[in-house]
Amino acid sequence: MTILRNFERSDAPALRAASYPEKSVTEVEDLINEWSVRQFNGKYSEKLAVLRDGVLVGTMFLYQHTTEVISIGPEIFPAYRKRGIGREALSKACDFARSKGFKIVSQQIRVDNAASIALHASLGFETNGLTYISRKGSEVAFYLKSLL
Repeated sequence: MTILRNFERSDAPALRAASYPEKSVTEVEDLINEWSVRQFNGKYSEKLAVLRDGVLVGTMFLYQHTTEVISIGPEIFPAYRKRGIGREALSKACDFARSKGFKIVSQQIRVDNAASIALHASLGFETNGLTYISRKGSEVAFYLKSLL
């Protein structure tokens, strides 16, 4: 079973190994402490641990755009992909966002990221098909999902 929860200091070694190999465990613990503030640039944000059967398998980043709109950034570590974990975790993150009062999830997805597009489509995200070049230089499209 997949669950989402706040990060704990004890997650630092596994998180370092999966996402931050250039950082020390202490530096990753500092990141976890920063995430516990649940705010970024003056808006609500939260980074959650994704666990499957008690093992850290990914992260889920939630970021508020407006009082009703939030983005959810899933990251499932490569060794755990293609097992349905991303779909289950993103679905739970949408439920979590709904419980916080958000009404819309807005995602930017690279047009060459077929796996992410398929994942989001399977959960009812829609796009108008218009694309633009992101700040990072990638061609992306907006995908939206109502949480009502």
